Amino acid sequence: MPIELVVVLVIVLVVVLGVVVMLLTLLGRRRGAEPGADARRDALLVEREERLNRERAELDRARGELADREASLGRRERALTQAETACELQLAELAGVSPEQARTQVLADAAADAKAEAARLAAAIEDRATAEAEQRARAVVATSVARVAAQQTAETSVVTVALPSEDFKGRLIGKDGRNIRAFEQVTGATLIIDDSPDVVMVSCFDPRRRDAARRTLVDLLADGRVHPARIEEVHQRSLTATDAAAQRAGEDAVAELGITDLAPELVTTLGALTFRTSYGQNVLAHLVESAHLAGTLAAELGVDVGVCRRAALLHDLGKALIDDERSHALAGAELARSHGEHPDVVHAIEAHHNEVAPTTVEAVLVQAADAISASRPGARRESLEAYVQRAQNLEKIAAAHPGVERVYAVQAGREVRVMVAPEQVSDADSRALAREIAAEIQAQLTYPGQIKVIVVRESRATAVAR
Repeated sequence: MPIELVVVLVIVLVVVLGVVVMLLTLLGRRRGAEPGADARRDALLVEREERLNRERAELDRARGELADREASLGRRERALTQAETACELQLAELAGVSPEQARTQVLADAAADAKAEAARLAAAIEDRATAEAEQRARAVVATSVARVAAQQTAETSVVTVALPSEDFKGRLIGKDGRNIRAFEQVTGATLIIDDSPDVVMVSCFDPRRRDAARRTLVDLLADGRVHPARIEEVHQRSLTATDAAAQRAGEDAVAELGITDLAPELVTTLGALTFRTSYGQNVLAHLVESAHLAGTLAAELGVDVGVCRRAALLHDLGKALIDDERSHALAGAELARSHGEHPDVVHAIEAHHNEVAPTTVEAVLVQAADAISASRPGARRESLEAYVQRAQNLEKIAAAHPGVERVYAVQAGREVRVMVAPEQVSDADSRALAREIAAEIQAQLTYPGQIKVIVVRESRATAVAR
Protein backbone atom coordinates (compact mmCIF):
# COMPACT_ATOMS: atom_id res chain seq x y z
CA MET A 1 0.00 0.00 0.00
CA PRO A 2 1.41 3.35 -0.92
CA ILE A 3 2.48 5.55 1.90
CA GLU A 4 0.34 8.48 0.66
CA LEU A 5 -2.84 6.46 0.92
CA VAL A 6 -2.01 5.40 4.43
CA VAL A 7 -1.47 9.01 5.45
CA VAL A 8 -4.86 10.04 3.99
CA LEU A 9 -6.70 7.25 5.80
CA VAL A 10 -5.09 8.20 9.08
CA ILE A 11 -6.15 11.82 8.63
CA VAL A 12 -9.71 10.85 7.83
CA LEU A 13 -9.87 8.55 10.85
CA VAL A 14 -8.59 11.30 13.11
CA VAL A 15 -11.22 13.74 11.79
CA VAL A 16 -14.05 11.23 12.27
CA LEU A 17 -12.97 10.51 15.80
CA GLY A 18 -12.85 14.25 16.58
CA VAL A 19 -16.38 14.74 15.32
CA VAL A 20 -17.72 11.84 17.35
CA VAL A 21 -16.03 13.17 20.49
CA MET A 22 -17.61 16.61 19.95
CA LEU A 23 -21.08 15.15 19.48
CA LEU A 24 -20.78 13.10 22.63
CA THR A 25 -19.67 16.15 24.59
CA LEU A 26 -22.60 18.25 23.40
CA LEU A 27 -25.07 15.49 24.15
CA GLY A 28 -23.77 15.14 27.66
CA ARG A 29 -24.04 18.87 28.34
CA ARG A 30 -27.67 18.94 27.10
CA ARG A 31 -28.68 16.05 29.31
CA GLY A 32 -27.03 17.70 32.25
CA ALA A 33 -28.90 20.99 31.65
CA GLU A 34 -32.52 19.59 31.45
CA PRO A 35 -32.99 18.81 35.18
CA GLY A 36 -32.17 22.40 36.15
CA ALA A 37 -34.81 23.87 33.80
CA ASP A 38 -37.58 21.68 35.21
CA ALA A 39 -36.76 22.84 38.69
CA ARG A 40 -37.06 26.46 37.74
CA ARG A 41 -40.45 25.88 36.08
CA ASP A 42 -41.73 24.08 39.15
CA ALA A 43 -40.64 26.97 41.33
CA LEU A 44 -42.51 29.49 39.12
CA LEU A 45 -45.71 27.44 39.23
CA VAL A 46 -45.57 27.19 43.00
CA GLU A 47 -45.07 30.96 43.30
CA ARG A 48 -48.07 31.70 41.02
CA GLU A 49 -50.30 29.32 42.93
CA GLU A 50 -49.42 31.02 46.21
CA ARG A 51 -50.19 34.45 44.72
CA LEU A 52 -53.58 33.24 43.45
CA ASN A 53 -54.38 31.83 46.87
CA ARG A 54 -53.60 35.17 48.48
CA GLU A 55 -55.83 37.07 45.97
CA ARG A 56 -58.67 34.59 46.49
CA ALA A 57 -58.42 35.09 50.23
CA GLU A 58 -58.57 38.91 49.77
CA LEU A 59 -61.62 38.52 47.49
CA ASP A 60 -63.39 36.39 50.08
CA ARG A 61 -62.71 39.01 52.75
CA ALA A 62 -64.12 41.76 50.45
CA ARG A 63 -67.26 39.72 49.81
CA GLY A 64 -67.72 39.25 53.51
CA GLU A 65 -67.41 42.99 54.11
CA LEU A 66 -69.96 43.75 51.33
CA ALA A 67 -72.40 41.25 52.79
CA ASP A 68 -72.03 42.88 56.21
CA ARG A 69 -72.61 46.34 54.75
CA GLU A 70 -75.66 45.12 52.80
CA ALA A 71 -77.14 43.64 55.96
CA SER A 72 -76.43 46.88 57.82
CA LEU A 73 -78.15 48.94 55.07
CA GLY A 74 -81.16 46.62 55.15
CA ARG A 75 -81.48 47.12 58.88
CA ARG A 76 -81.21 50.90 58.48
CA GLU A 77 -83.82 50.89 55.69
CA ARG A 78 -86.27 48.96 57.84
CA ALA A 79 -85.64 51.33 60.68
CA LEU A 80 -86.26 54.37 58.47
CA THR A 81 -89.46 52.85 57.08
CA GLN A 82 -90.73 52.23 60.58
CA ALA A 83 -89.79 55.78 61.58
CA GLU A 84 -91.52 57.23 58.51
CA THR A 85 -94.66 55.23 59.24
CA ALA A 86 -94.61 56.40 62.83
CA CYS A 87 -94.23 60.03 61.70
CA GLU A 88 -97.12 59.73 59.25
CA LEU A 89 -99.35 58.26 61.93
CA GLN A 90 -98.37 61.01 64.33
CA LEU A 91 -99.02 63.71 61.67
CA ALA A 92 -102.36 62.13 60.82
CA GLU A 93 -103.36 62.19 64.52
CA LEU A 94 -102.33 65.83 64.81
CA ALA A 95 -104.04 66.93 61.54
CA GLY A 96 -107.13 64.79 61.94
CA VAL A 97 -106.91 63.38 58.34
CA SER A 98 -105.45 60.24 56.85
CA PRO A 99 -102.40 60.32 54.53
CA GLU A 100 -104.59 59.46 51.55
CA GLN A 101 -107.00 62.28 52.33
CA ALA A 102 -104.13 64.73 52.77
CA ARG A 103 -102.61 63.63 49.47
CA THR A 104 -105.96 64.02 47.70
CA GLN A 105 -106.45 67.49 49.16
CA VAL A 106 -102.97 68.63 48.13
CA LEU A 107 -103.50 67.35 44.58
CA ALA A 108 -106.91 69.02 44.37
CA ASP A 109 -105.49 72.37 45.51
CA ALA A 110 -102.64 72.06 43.03
CA ALA A 111 -105.03 71.13 40.22
CA ALA A 112 -107.27 74.12 40.98
CA ASP A 113 -104.31 76.47 40.96
CA ALA A 114 -103.04 74.94 37.72
CA LYS A 115 -106.46 75.28 36.05
CA ALA A 116 -106.77 78.91 37.09
CA GLU A 117 -103.29 79.69 35.80
CA ALA A 118 -103.96 77.76 32.59
CA ALA A 119 -107.21 79.69 32.06
CA ARG A 120 -105.40 82.99 32.46
CA LEU A 121 -102.66 81.93 30.08
CA ALA A 122 -105.19 80.56 27.57
CA ALA A 123 -107.15 83.83 27.61
CA ALA A 124 -103.99 85.85 27.07
CA ILE A 125 -102.79 83.53 24.32
CA GLU A 126 -106.20 83.55 22.64
CA ASP A 127 -106.38 87.35 22.65
CA ARG A 128 -102.88 87.63 21.27
CA ALA A 129 -103.48 84.87 18.70
CA THR A 130 -106.72 86.47 17.55
CA ALA A 131 -105.05 89.80 16.98
CA GLU A 132 -102.09 88.23 15.21
CA ALA A 133 -104.30 85.87 13.19
CA GLU A 134 -106.49 88.70 11.96
CA GLN A 135 -103.47 90.69 10.88
CA ARG A 136 -101.86 87.62 9.35
CA ALA A 137 -105.07 86.63 7.55
CA ARG A 138 -105.36 90.08 5.99
CA ALA A 139 -101.78 89.89 4.80
CA VAL A 140 -102.22 86.38 3.39
CA VAL A 141 -105.41 87.24 1.54
CA ALA A 142 -103.94 90.45 0.17
CA THR A 143 -100.80 88.62 -0.97
CA SER A 144 -102.82 85.83 -2.58
CA VAL A 145 -105.13 88.22 -4.44
CA ALA A 146 -102.16 90.25 -5.61
CA ARG A 147 -100.40 87.15 -6.95
CA VAL A 148 -103.48 85.86 -8.75
CA ALA A 149 -104.21 88.86 -10.93
CA ALA A 150 -105.90 86.80 -13.64
CA GLN A 151 -107.35 88.62 -16.62
CA GLN A 152 -111.12 88.81 -16.39
CA THR A 153 -113.61 89.22 -19.23
CA ALA A 154 -117.34 89.74 -18.95
CA GLU A 155 -119.57 86.95 -20.24
CA THR A 156 -122.18 88.12 -22.75
CA SER A 157 -124.97 86.39 -24.60
CA VAL A 158 -124.10 87.83 -28.02
CA VAL A 159 -121.16 87.14 -30.33
CA THR A 160 -120.33 89.01 -33.51
CA VAL A 161 -119.31 87.27 -36.74
CA ALA A 162 -117.65 89.19 -39.57
CA LEU A 163 -119.01 88.75 -43.12
CA PRO A 164 -116.82 88.58 -46.22
CA SER A 165 -119.21 91.04 -47.86
CA GLU A 166 -122.69 92.53 -47.52
CA ASP A 167 -124.01 90.04 -50.10
CA PHE A 168 -123.85 87.27 -47.54
CA LYS A 169 -126.65 88.86 -45.53
CA GLY A 170 -129.07 88.02 -48.31
CA ARG A 171 -127.78 84.45 -48.48
CA LEU A 172 -128.21 84.01 -44.75
CA ILE A 173 -131.80 85.27 -44.89
CA GLY A 174 -132.68 83.16 -47.94
CA LYS A 175 -135.82 83.19 -49.99
CA ASP A 176 -138.76 84.28 -47.84
CA GLY A 177 -136.48 83.97 -44.77
CA ARG A 178 -136.05 80.21 -45.27
CA ASN A 179 -132.37 80.03 -44.34
CA ILE A 180 -132.51 82.20 -41.24
CA ARG A 181 -135.51 80.25 -39.93
CA ALA A 182 -133.72 76.97 -40.52
CA PHE A 183 -130.56 78.30 -38.84
CA GLU A 184 -132.44 79.40 -35.73
CA GLN A 185 -134.45 76.17 -35.49
CA VAL A 186 -131.39 73.93 -35.89
CA THR A 187 -128.98 75.83 -33.66
CA GLY A 188 -131.43 77.24 -31.08
CA ALA A 189 -129.74 80.64 -31.39
CA THR A 190 -131.01 83.94 -32.75
CA LEU A 191 -129.32 85.35 -35.85
CA ILE A 192 -129.42 89.15 -35.74
CA ILE A 193 -128.98 90.81 -39.14
CA ASP A 194 -129.22 94.60 -38.95
CA ASP A 195 -127.70 97.62 -40.64
CA SER A 196 -124.25 97.09 -39.13
CA PRO A 197 -121.83 96.82 -42.06
CA ASP A 198 -120.24 93.42 -42.78
CA VAL A 199 -121.24 91.82 -39.45
CA VAL A 200 -124.04 89.69 -38.06
CA MET A 201 -124.67 88.69 -34.46
CA VAL A 202 -125.51 85.34 -32.88
CA SER A 203 -127.50 85.59 -29.63
CA CYS A 204 -128.16 82.77 -27.16
CA PHE A 205 -128.14 82.48 -23.37
CA ASP A 206 -126.52 79.00 -23.47
CA PRO A 207 -122.75 79.39 -24.06
CA ARG A 208 -122.35 75.91 -25.59
CA ARG A 209 -125.27 76.41 -27.94
CA ARG A 210 -124.01 79.90 -28.82
CA ASP A 211 -120.52 78.62 -29.60
CA ALA A 212 -121.86 75.82 -31.81
CA ALA A 213 -124.05 78.35 -33.66
CA ARG A 214 -121.08 80.67 -34.15
CA ARG A 215 -118.96 77.83 -35.56
CA THR A 216 -121.82 76.82 -37.83
CA LEU A 217 -122.14 80.36 -39.18
CA VAL A 218 -118.40 80.71 -39.72
CA ASP A 219 -118.24 77.42 -41.65
CA LEU A 220 -121.25 78.38 -43.77
CA LEU A 221 -119.65 81.70 -44.64
CA ALA A 222 -116.36 80.01 -45.54
CA ASP A 223 -118.12 77.44 -47.75
CA GLY A 224 -120.56 79.87 -49.35
CA ARG A 225 -123.40 77.35 -49.57
CA VAL A 226 -126.31 78.29 -47.32
CA HIS A 227 -129.48 76.19 -47.33
CA PRO A 228 -131.40 74.22 -44.67
CA ALA A 229 -129.83 70.81 -45.35
CA ARG A 230 -126.37 72.32 -45.39
CA ILE A 231 -127.07 74.15 -42.12
CA GLU A 232 -128.00 70.88 -40.38
CA GLU A 233 -124.90 69.11 -41.70
CA VAL A 234 -122.53 71.88 -40.64
CA HIS A 235 -124.20 72.22 -37.25
CA GLN A 236 -123.55 68.57 -36.41
CA ARG A 237 -119.84 69.08 -37.14
CA SER A 238 -119.87 72.27 -35.10
CA LEU A 239 -121.29 70.46 -32.07
CA THR A 240 -118.41 67.98 -32.30
CA ALA A 241 -115.91 70.83 -32.63
CA THR A 242 -117.47 72.61 -29.63
CA ASP A 243 -117.14 69.49 -27.48
CA ALA A 244 -113.53 69.08 -28.62
CA ALA A 245 -112.84 72.71 -27.67
CA ALA A 246 -114.34 72.06 -24.24
CA GLN A 247 -112.07 69.02 -23.84
CA ARG A 248 -109.03 71.14 -24.74
CA ALA A 249 -110.13 73.80 -22.27
CA GLY A 250 -110.20 71.18 -19.49
CA GLU A 251 -106.77 69.88 -20.48
CA ASP A 252 -105.35 73.43 -20.59
CA ALA A 253 -106.76 74.13 -17.12
CA VAL A 254 -105.10 71.12 -15.49
CA ALA A 255 -101.87 71.79 -17.40
CA GLU A 256 -101.81 75.39 -16.17
CA LEU A 257 -102.05 74.15 -12.58
CA GLY A 258 -99.45 71.41 -13.03
CA ILE A 259 -101.90 68.57 -12.25
CA THR A 260 -100.88 65.59 -14.37
CA ASP A 261 -102.68 62.62 -12.80
CA LEU A 262 -106.34 63.71 -13.03
CA ALA A 263 -108.72 61.06 -14.36
CA PRO A 264 -109.68 61.68 -18.05
CA GLU A 265 -113.39 61.67 -17.14
CA LEU A 266 -112.81 64.48 -14.65
CA VAL A 267 -110.87 66.47 -17.26
CA THR A 268 -113.80 66.11 -19.69
CA THR A 269 -116.27 67.22 -17.01
CA LEU A 270 -114.08 70.21 -16.19
CA GLY A 271 -113.97 71.16 -19.86
CA ALA A 272 -117.77 71.18 -20.03
CA LEU A 273 -117.76 73.96 -17.41
CA THR A 274 -116.14 76.34 -19.91
CA PHE A 275 -119.67 76.72 -21.34
CA ARG A 276 -121.31 77.38 -17.98
CA THR A 277 -121.57 80.60 -16.02
CA SER A 278 -122.48 81.37 -12.44
CA TYR A 279 -123.81 84.90 -11.88
CA GLY A 280 -122.06 85.94 -15.07
CA GLN A 281 -118.72 84.37 -14.06
CA ASN A 282 -117.30 81.61 -16.24
CA VAL A 283 -117.22 78.52 -14.01
CA LEU A 284 -114.03 77.00 -15.44
CA ALA A 285 -112.20 80.33 -15.16
CA HIS A 286 -113.53 80.59 -11.59
CA LEU A 287 -112.15 77.12 -10.77
CA VAL A 288 -108.71 77.91 -12.18
CA GLU A 289 -108.62 81.22 -10.32
CA SER A 290 -109.76 79.52 -7.10
CA ALA A 291 -107.05 76.85 -7.51
CA HIS A 292 -104.36 79.52 -7.85
CA LEU A 293 -105.72 81.33 -4.80
CA ALA A 294 -105.94 78.14 -2.73
CA GLY A 295 -102.38 77.20 -3.67
CA THR A 296 -101.09 80.63 -2.72
CA LEU A 297 -102.98 80.60 0.60
CA ALA A 298 -101.67 77.12 1.36
CA ALA A 299 -98.10 78.16 0.59
CA GLU A 300 -98.45 81.16 2.88
CA LEU A 301 -99.77 79.01 5.73
CA GLY A 302 -97.52 75.99 5.23
CA VAL A 303 -100.35 73.63 4.25
CA ASP A 304 -100.27 70.96 1.50
CA VAL A 305 -100.36 73.07 -1.68
CA GLY A 306 -101.16 70.14 -3.98
CA VAL A 307 -104.28 69.05 -2.08
CA CYS A 308 -105.61 72.62 -1.79
CA ARG A 309 -105.02 73.42 -5.46
CA ARG A 310 -106.57 70.14 -6.62
CA ALA A 311 -109.64 70.46 -4.37
CA ALA A 312 -110.22 74.09 -5.42
CA LEU A 313 -110.04 73.10 -9.11
CA LEU A 314 -112.66 70.38 -8.59
CA HIS A 315 -114.92 72.06 -6.03
CA ASP A 316 -117.64 73.07 -8.56
CA LEU A 317 -117.30 69.90 -10.62
CA GLY A 318 -120.91 68.95 -9.86
CA LYS A 319 -122.27 71.96 -11.76
CA ALA A 320 -121.57 70.13 -15.03
CA LEU A 321 -123.73 67.10 -14.27
CA ILE A 322 -126.63 67.85 -11.94
CA ASP A 323 -130.09 69.37 -12.04
CA ASP A 324 -131.46 72.06 -9.75
CA GLU A 325 -132.74 69.56 -7.17
CA ARG A 326 -129.34 68.21 -6.17
CA SER A 327 -126.42 69.81 -4.40
CA HIS A 328 -123.55 70.34 -6.82
CA ALA A 329 -121.07 70.08 -3.92
CA LEU A 330 -122.22 66.61 -2.90
CA ALA A 331 -122.58 65.45 -6.50
CA GLY A 332 -119.08 66.67 -7.36
CA ALA A 333 -117.63 64.98 -4.27
CA GLU A 334 -119.33 61.71 -5.22
CA LEU A 335 -117.90 61.92 -8.76
CA ALA A 336 -114.40 62.71 -7.46
CA ARG A 337 -114.59 59.83 -4.97
CA SER A 338 -115.64 57.40 -7.71
CA HIS A 339 -112.51 58.33 -9.68
CA GLY A 340 -110.10 57.69 -6.81
CA GLU A 341 -109.47 61.21 -5.54
CA HIS A 342 -107.84 61.56 -2.10
CA PRO A 343 -110.28 61.72 0.86
CA ASP A 344 -109.02 65.19 1.79
CA VAL A 345 -109.83 66.44 -1.72
CA VAL A 346 -113.29 64.83 -1.64
CA HIS A 347 -114.02 66.32 1.79
CA ALA A 348 -112.99 69.81 0.65
CA ILE A 349 -115.35 69.52 -2.35
CA GLU A 350 -118.38 68.41 -0.32
CA ALA A 351 -117.73 70.96 2.44
CA HIS A 352 -117.18 74.10 0.36
CA HIS A 353 -120.82 75.22 0.88
CA ASN A 354 -121.03 73.87 4.46
CA GLU A 355 -123.45 71.08 3.53
CA VAL A 356 -120.82 69.00 5.31
CA ALA A 357 -118.94 70.64 8.19
CA PRO A 358 -115.29 71.28 7.18
CA THR A 359 -112.86 69.35 9.38
CA THR A 360 -109.53 70.02 7.64
CA VAL A 361 -107.47 73.11 7.00
CA GLU A 362 -107.54 72.33 3.28
CA ALA A 363 -111.35 72.42 3.22
CA VAL A 364 -111.39 75.83 4.95
CA LEU A 365 -108.82 77.20 2.48
CA VAL A 366 -110.93 75.99 -0.46
CA GLN A 367 -113.91 77.84 1.03
CA ALA A 368 -111.78 80.97 1.36
CA ALA A 369 -110.45 80.72 -2.21
CA ASP A 370 -113.97 80.19 -3.57
CA ALA A 371 -115.26 83.22 -1.66
CA ILE A 372 -112.37 85.44 -2.77
CA SER A 373 -112.78 84.51 -6.44
CA ALA A 374 -116.56 85.00 -6.34
CA SER A 375 -116.65 88.21 -4.32
CA ARG A 376 -113.86 90.23 -5.87
CA PRO A 377 -115.06 93.35 -7.77
CA GLY A 378 -116.41 92.53 -11.23
CA ALA A 379 -116.46 88.78 -10.75
CA ARG A 380 -120.21 88.21 -10.85
CA ARG A 381 -123.29 90.03 -12.07
CA GLU A 382 -126.67 89.11 -10.71
CA SER A 383 -128.65 90.40 -13.73
CA LEU A 384 -127.11 87.98 -16.24
CA GLU A 385 -127.64 85.04 -13.91
CA ALA A 386 -131.30 85.99 -13.48
CA TYR A 387 -131.71 86.20 -17.26
CA VAL A 388 -130.09 82.79 -17.79
CA GLN A 389 -132.23 81.27 -15.05
CA ARG A 390 -135.40 82.64 -16.63
CA ALA A 391 -134.44 81.27 -20.05
CA GLN A 392 -133.70 77.85 -18.56
CA ASN A 393 -137.05 77.83 -16.78
CA LEU A 394 -138.81 78.69 -20.04
CA GLU A 395 -137.18 75.73 -21.80
CA LYS A 396 -137.90 73.41 -18.87
CA ILE A 397 -141.62 74.26 -18.82
CA ALA A 398 -142.00 73.62 -22.54
CA ALA A 399 -139.88 70.46 -22.59
CA ALA A 400 -142.07 68.82 -19.93
CA HIS A 401 -144.94 68.27 -22.42
CA PRO A 402 -145.22 64.99 -24.33
CA GLY A 403 -144.21 65.01 -27.97
CA VAL A 404 -141.72 67.88 -27.58
CA GLU A 405 -138.33 67.13 -29.18
CA ARG A 406 -136.38 70.36 -28.75
CA VAL A 407 -136.99 73.68 -27.03
CA TYR A 408 -135.03 76.90 -27.56
CA ALA A 409 -135.50 80.19 -25.70
CA VAL A 410 -134.43 82.94 -28.14
CA GLN A 411 -134.72 86.69 -28.56
CA ALA A 412 -133.32 87.28 -25.03
CA GLY A 413 -136.04 85.12 -23.53
CA ARG A 414 -138.91 86.92 -25.27
CA GLU A 415 -139.62 83.97 -27.57
CA VAL A 416 -139.81 80.20 -27.02
CA ARG A 417 -139.56 77.89 -30.02
CA VAL A 418 -140.86 74.39 -29.50
CA MET A 419 -140.11 71.65 -32.04
CA VAL A 420 -142.51 68.71 -31.77
CA ALA A 421 -142.56 65.21 -33.25
CA PRO A 422 -145.08 65.27 -36.14
CA GLU A 423 -146.10 61.65 -35.57
CA GLN A 424 -147.08 62.42 -31.96
CA VAL A 425 -148.50 65.94 -32.20
CA SER A 426 -151.05 66.98 -34.83
CA ASP A 427 -151.64 70.49 -36.15
CA ALA A 428 -154.59 70.94 -33.79
CA ASP A 429 -152.53 69.63 -30.90
CA SER A 430 -149.77 72.09 -31.79
CA ARG A 431 -152.11 75.06 -31.34
CA ALA A 432 -153.39 73.66 -28.04
CA LEU A 433 -149.82 72.96 -26.89
CA ALA A 434 -148.81 76.56 -27.60
CA ARG A 435 -151.70 77.84 -25.47
CA GLU A 436 -150.89 75.42 -22.62
CA ILE A 437 -147.23 76.39 -22.54
CA ALA A 438 -148.08 80.09 -22.61
CA ALA A 439 -150.54 79.63 -19.72
CA GLU A 440 -147.96 77.74 -17.63
CA ILE A 441 -145.30 80.39 -18.26
CA GLN A 442 -147.74 83.13 -17.25
CA ALA A 443 -148.67 81.26 -14.07
CA GLN A 444 -145.19 80.18 -12.96
CA LEU A 445 -142.75 82.90 -14.03
CA THR A 446 -142.27 86.60 -13.50
CA TYR A 447 -140.90 88.47 -16.53
CA PRO A 448 -141.04 91.89 -18.17
CA GLY A 449 -143.15 92.42 -21.32
CA GLN A 450 -144.46 89.45 -23.29
CA ILE A 451 -143.17 86.00 -24.22
CA LYS A 452 -144.19 84.47 -27.54
CA VAL A 453 -144.56 80.68 -27.77
CA ILE A 454 -144.05 79.19 -31.23
CA VAL A 455 -144.71 75.48 -31.79
CA VAL A 456 -143.08 74.15 -34.96
CA ARG A 457 -144.42 70.93 -36.48
CA GLU A 458 -142.46 69.89 -39.52
CA SER A 459 -142.83 66.68 -41.53
CA ARG A 460 -140.08 65.39 -43.77
CA ALA A 461 -139.96 62.55 -46.24
CA THR A 462 -136.56 61.35 -47.41
CA ALA A 463 -135.73 58.93 -50.21
CA VAL A 464 -132.44 57.91 -51.78
CA ALA A 465 -131.99 57.20 -55.49
CA ARG A 466 -129.37 54.52 -56.18
